[in-house]
Amino acid sequence: MEGRCAVETWAEFGLSGTSCTPKVKFGVGTDVFLCTGSDEVYVFSTKERKLRAVLQFPHPVSDLFESHDKQLLYVACRSGVYCVSVQFLLSRAQSSAADASSGPPELKISSELLVVPEEGVLSLLLVGSVLLTLSQRDASWMLTLYDCPKQSASSSYEMLTSFSLPLVSGVVHSDTEGETGMRRRPVLTCVHSSDTTPSSSSSLSDSHFRLEPVLFKLLFGIDAALAKSPVVLCGLPDGCLCFIPLRVPGSRLRVLHSLEQPVVFVGASVVMDTGPGHAQCLVTVGELGRVVVIKIDKGGPEERGNVAGFMERCVPGPVMCGCIDKNCLYYSTGSDLLRLALSEGSSGIRGQERDEDTSSKTDAALQSPTSLNVCRVIALAEPTGNTAGAVQLLGLSVRGQLQSITVPVGREDAILSKIPSTQVGSSVRDLLSAIGDVCERASTLKTDIKSKNQILRHLNQVLNISFLLTASTKSEEKSIRCHAITKWSRLLQKDSLNLTCVLDNSSPYVLEQGWTLSLTVFPLSYSANTGGESSSTNFSFPLHNLHPGETLEVSLPLAAAGDASFPVTVSCSLIFSLSSLLGERAVNLPGSQSSCISLPVSTLTVDWLHTLQVNSPIATHQSATSQCNNTTTDPIHAFLSSRRIKCSGKEERGGEGASKPEREQYSASVRVSSELLRNTMVFKSSDLDPQGPKSAPQNVCLSLLEWLLSEGPGGVRTGHQGDKISNSVVHAQGPNGHPVKLTAKEVNVGEEESLTTVELQVESSSIAAVCGLHHAVLRRIQTLLQRAPDRAASTKRVQSLGLRQALQRAEHLSQQIQQSRVSGAFGVGASTGQMTRSLLGVYRELRENPLLII
Repeated sequence: MEGRCAVETWAEFGLSGTSCTPKVKFGVGTDVFLCTGSDEVYVFSTKERKLRAVLQFPHPVSDLFESHDKQLLYVACRSGVYCVSVQFLLSRAQSSAADASSGPPELKISSELLVVPEEGVLSLLLVGSVLLTLSQRDASWMLTLYDCPKQSASSSYEMLTSFSLPLVSGVVHSDTEGETGMRRRPVLTCVHSSDTTPSSSSSLSDSHFRLEPVLFKLLFGIDAALAKSPVVLCGLPDGCLCFIPLRVPGSRLRVLHSLEQPVVFVGASVVMDTGPGHAQCLVTVGELGRVVVIKIDKGGPEERGNVAGFMERCVPGPVMCGCIDKNCLYYSTGSDLLRLALSEGSSGIRGQERDEDTSSKTDAALQSPTSLNVCRVIALAEPTGNTAGAVQLLGLSVRGQLQSITVPVGREDAILSKIPSTQVGSSVRDLLSAIGDVCERASTLKTDIKSKNQILRHLNQVLNISFLLTASTKSEEKSIRCHAITKWSRLLQKDSLNLTCVLDNSSPYVLEQGWTLSLTVFPLSYSANTGGESSSTNFSFPLHNLHPGETLEVSLPLAAAGDASFPVTVSCSLIFSLSSLLGERAVNLPGSQSSCISLPVSTLTVDWLHTLQVNSPIATHQSATSQCNNTTTDPIHAFLSSRRIKCSGKEERGGEGASKPEREQYSASVRVSSELLRNTMVFKSSDLDPQGPKSAPQNVCLSLLEWLLSEGPGGVRTGHQGDKISNSVVHAQGPNGHPVKLTAKEVNVGEEESLTTVELQVESSSIAAVCGLHHAVLRRIQTLLQRAPDRAASTKRVQSLGLRQALQRAEHLSQQIQQSRVSGAFGVGASTGQMTRSLLGVYRELRENPLLII
């Protein structure tokens, strides 16, 4: 490093809630104006090292610019541009400071000082008596010119003209804007030809510079050079570097170059001392570190004379801000302040010989910046020099500290040898300050690395869990799975069916915070109360570090008493939100709040057998069983029902002994081979306990009923799975409130060679209950068939069982159904009521005389 930087903190300002990149600008005398992106502008005195005044504007400030005579200050807000008199401002500040005992005076700027009522102004520039504003309008940039009166008037300025340029999309941005939440301000500068004689009112400032006449003519055209017109350069956040001559008739915004990244800085470098303020090259810096040097180049064989050469190189980024001091570019990456020397390659830049040595020299100059060991600088003012030949920079840190940075010139040993003994203490302070900056920079980098490592570790866990759930196809093979238990509960004299879902984490990974268990309940049918519509319901349960081997139980309501919308499917899935992975950074990233990963875990089905309320006690005598057919288990409900029957009988028949006719009973049957049940019951018991004995059940009927009422396919069980059934007749109540009866008995089927079968009959006065239970029983028997061994039945035995006649009868009933549908469609034959009764009769006959499952 050439020399050691001395950093001195002068003041500290807050940067919370900034909407635009901060700006530091020298004003009249030793005053400095600071714009931090809030609604306040600070006036700081570098001589007195104190804050002189605070200007409060109605809206957040995006940019500020001072007039050429340093008498007026233009400030751009969201509502427009305000014009403030600097002398009037300082006089009010002095009077307020004399009255106030402590603290800087706060001056509120009224709307009377609004001179340009244009919303959304991002950048300002003053060229002579013309005020230029740059704003974004939908998909285009708008450059507007206003006429500034000579007197400081509070009335609105007159608009002269405006120019537009389409917005370029797809430009690569760095992570700086997303992390800080600041919007990049467009860059506005003015270029003059060095052969023009500027008026006293348009003396050059940090946004005005002179360019060599030949390079000026090559870049902006012969018309602008002959008219000696000032040219406005616009460095846009979409990467375009545009220009427009102000005094050439018919001018329009044209693109000079595209950096394909947001433009951060535009300036000029004095490569060779050919004259005061004489620049030989134009320098543009992009946000990602692309540096473009535009200079005079010697034309090739096909070209005549000189041409404008564009040299692009990349430096370490991202670039937060920058400034140029003659032949050195100073820029900050947020983590370090760097100096890029342009003079070494400038002789090669301006030289007329294109040899490899010059080219390599230029590349080395642009690709080897020098670190100044000053971190977290986000805004720089134009550099100044002192009597010792050192360069002084005024910067604003990310914490809002206004810092004076002194960059010495020459080698470090030469400078230290010239330091007198009286300045040794100052050198020690500078050294300690530099060490503090390095420590702060190292601490910041360490925190960022730790945060990124934690995010990567968390992301690795998420990817492992995602692969684990998507690799397995069957729910039994998944190490992360769900099973459920149904149970009836009573609250406030109302019965409701609840589902307890258990998430079992048998994987070697931890389900950390950010995962959510999502349960979607979707009925496969609908009841008459819902109006013929079926809608799903979603339940979400956030997880908090579910370690391997642990389970999570959650409960949710399925249905209330009287609801017959069964069966229902419960889709279990794990959802991971990307916002929890990024933490606080996700707030500034668009679309991250709604980005998530959804992984299916299990799909559970709750049918009518899961919803039955079995009358207690289950093991009852035959006499008690017969009474359960006509009464309910609740004595109060039975008493009210009997009184309601008696009262209705009196009204209809006028007698006390009149009775209400019994409701029609519906039934459905399923016949299964006893041998099939014994074999599958053996296989089933071996699945649960592989080491246990494989003995067939003694009573097939009781075992079948117990299995139907306690277990089910798909991981759903009932709450009374531990109860034992001692009777082949079970009375229960369905979810719709109707009583049902399940009967299992052994019957012999066959003519010559009989076959022992188990007939399971479902009876109820509700046809919905019979259909639902019949469907649930068939669904369970299908799982038994999947476990049964493959055995071919003999043709003789099939014929003896009369299965051919049963198939013929089923085909005949199917033909009746088709005829009824055709007659109903064309309105021929029976009426609607007769057709309904016919279909109902066919339906009942199919279920009361089922096929035999062997």
